[in-house]
Amino acid sequence: MAQTVEVITARDVDISTTRYESLPTVLQAIFIILTIGGLGVAVFYLFGFNIAGNVLLDVGYYYLLIGVFLTTTFLILPGRKKDKKRIRGYDLLAAAFIFGTTFYFFLNAWEIGWVGWNPPNTLQFTLALILCLLVLEGGRRMAGFPYLIICVIIGLYPLFASSMPGLLFGMGYPLDHMIGSYAFGTESLLGLPSKVMGNIILGFLLFAGLLIASGAGDFFLNLAYSLLGRYRGGPAKVAVVASGFFGSMSGSAISNVVATGSITIPAMKKIGYPPYYAGAIEACASTGGQFMPPIMGAVAFVAAMILNMSYADIIVAAALPAILYYFGLLMQADAFAAKTGIKGLPPEDVPSLKKTLKKGWPFLTVFVFLLWGLIYMRWEAMTPFYASALMVLLSFTSRETMLTPKRLIKALVTIGQVITQTMAILLPIGIIVGALTFTGTAGAFTAGLVSVGGGNLVLVLLMGIVACYIMGMAGLIIPAYIFLAITLAPALVQISGLNVLAVHLLIIYYAMLSLITPPVCLGAFVGATIAGAPPMKTGWQAMRLGTVIYFIPIFFVFNPALVMQGPSYLESLYLFTLCLLGIVFVAAGLEGYLLKVGQLNMWQRITLFISGLLIGFPSWETTIVGAGLALFVLAITMIIKRKRWQKHQLTSA
Repeated sequence: MAQTVEVITARDVDISTTRYESLPTVLQAIFIILTIGGLGVAVFYLFGFNIAGNVLLDVGYYYLLIGVFLTTTFLILPGRKKDKKRIRGYDLLAAAFIFGTTFYFFLNAWEIGWVGWNPPNTLQFTLALILCLLVLEGGRRMAGFPYLIICVIIGLYPLFASSMPGLLFGMGYPLDHMIGSYAFGTESLLGLPSKVMGNIILGFLLFAGLLIASGAGDFFLNLAYSLLGRYRGGPAKVAVVASGFFGSMSGSAISNVVATGSITIPAMKKIGYPPYYAGAIEACASTGGQFMPPIMGAVAFVAAMILNMSYADIIVAAALPAILYYFGLLMQADAFAAKTGIKGLPPEDVPSLKKTLKKGWPFLTVFVFLLWGLIYMRWEAMTPFYASALMVLLSFTSRETMLTPKRLIKALVTIGQVITQTMAILLPIGIIVGALTFTGTAGAFTAGLVSVGGGNLVLVLLMGIVACYIMGMAGLIIPAYIFLAITLAPALVQISGLNVLAVHLLIIYYAMLSLITPPVCLGAFVGATIAGAPPMKTGWQAMRLGTVIYFIPIFFVFNPALVMQGPSYLESLYLFTLCLLGIVFVAAGLEGYLLKVGQLNMWQRITLFISGLLIGFPSWETTIVGAGLALFVLAITMIIKRKRWQKHQLTSA
C-alpha cells in the first residue's frame, strides 16, 4: 500500500473539470495573468493599500473581481460538451464583452456608488443587460440548465410580482429598473455573491490551492494510513480521515471523492470491502468536507455573510457536528470490518508515523497557525493570506514541498480554476437574492410559512426539511440555502425563538443531503464510477452510512449547545458525549455488530438503533429511556452468551 500511495498521490489527481489544458498557450498565459491580477486586487483592497491617498472603492473592487473571474469563466468553462477540448469564437467574444463592460463600470464606480445609475440611460441599460445575461450564461456553464431556469424564472419575477396572487404578490418593477437594480444595486450582483467572494472566500481558495500544490494532500493521506492503516478495515478508516483532512483544504465533495477515492477505494476493495461499500464510504467521507473546519464549502462563507457573523464563529459551531459525523462513519466501517473479518494492512505496507510527521510538519504548523489566526487573533479575511505566506516560506524547508516555478504555476492554475468556478455559480445567486429582496417577497413568504404552519414549530420544521431535501436534490446547494435562509429561517426563529445559527446550520446540512441521497446523489455516483459499482446501490449504501447527518441537525436545533451556542462549554461537552454514545449504538444497529459484544440479531439491532437516537436527543427524559433500552439489550445479550458458554462447557465435559 505504501507503494501505491507513492505512485498515485493526491497531487497527481486532476480534480478540475475545465478545459484549461486544451487552451492555446497565449490564452493559458492570459488566464494565469488574470488570476494573479485578481488576487493582487484583493490584497490591495483587503489590506487597505492606497495609491497617492486613493483607496479602492467597494463598488470598484467588486466590478474588477467580476470582470476578472467572469472573463476566465468563458475561457475555461465550455458552453457545450463537445467544446471541452477547444475554445470557440463566441467564448472569446463573451470574455471580451464582460471584461470591457465591467472595466467601464469600474471607471465609473464612484458615480454608480454615490449618485446611482438607476433608472439607467440607454447605454447603461444595454451594458447592464449584457452583464446580467453573461452572468446567467456563466452559471449555466458551471451548474447546468436547471440552475439557469431557476435563476431566469426568479430573475424575471419582479416584472410580474404586482400581478401575482397571495404569497407571491410583491412590488413590481419595469424592465429598466429591474436590470439596473441587478447590475448597479447593492442587493444583487454587488451584494452577497461579490461580498462573499471578495471579502472572505478568495483568501481561503488561495490558501487551499497552495496547500494542494505543495503536497499537503499526500501528507494527510499518508498520515491517515500511518495512524489507522494497520487496524481492521484500515483503508476504509483512512478514507474517512483522509477525506476529512482533504475536505479542510478543498471544501469540495466531488474533488475529495476523486483525489482521495482514487487511492482509498481500490485499497478498500483489495482487503475485502465490496465495491459499492467502498464507493459509498468515500462519498460520505467526502461530503463531510463541506462542513469540516477550518476550510469549509462555499456555503459556509455565504452563511457567515448572511448572518453577519465572524467566519471563526461558523468554524467553532460546525466543529462538534462534523466530528460526530465522522465518528459515525468510523464506527460503521469498523463494525462492518469486524462482522466480515476484514483485517488491516500488513505492517510493511503502513507508512511510518515518525517519518510522515517529519516530512509533513510544515502543513501541521500552517493549520495550527490558521486556526490561531481565525479563532484567537480574529484576523478574519486576512488570515488565509498570512497562512499562505507562511506556507510559501515553509515549503522551502524540503525539496518535496518546495514551491518551484512549475509548482507555483500549477498552484495558480488550480487557484484560478476554483475561484472561477465558484464565481460562476455564486454570481447568479445575486439575481435571485435581488429579486426576492426588492420585491418584498422574502418577508411575505416567511409570514406565509408561519400562517400555513399555524404557529406549530414541528410542522414548519418538517416543511422546511422537505424543502431543503427537494431543493438540495436539484444539486443547487448554495441557491437552496440562500432561498431558505431568507424565507424558512426567519419563520422558524419567529415561531419559537430557536437559535439563529443552529437554524442556518440545519438548512445547510439538509441541503447537502443531495450528495449522498438517491435519486440525485452525485458524490455517491462518482464514488461508484471509481469503484466499478452499481450507482444506485452505492447511493443507498451511502445514505445508510451517512445516517448521522440526517438526525444530528434536529439535535442541535433543539439544543444549540451542540453548536457551541449553549450557556456553557460543560453543557456542550455533556451533550457531545451523549451523542458519541448514541452513535455507537446507532452504528451497531445499522451494521449488526457491537464492540465487545459481537454480532447482533434483528431485534437487538432495531432496539439499539432506537436507543442510540433517544440517548443522543437533547432531552434528559429521552436519554434515560434510551439508556434503559440499551442496558436491557446488553443485559439480555450477556445472559444469553453466558448460558451458551455454560452449555458449551457442560457439553465439552
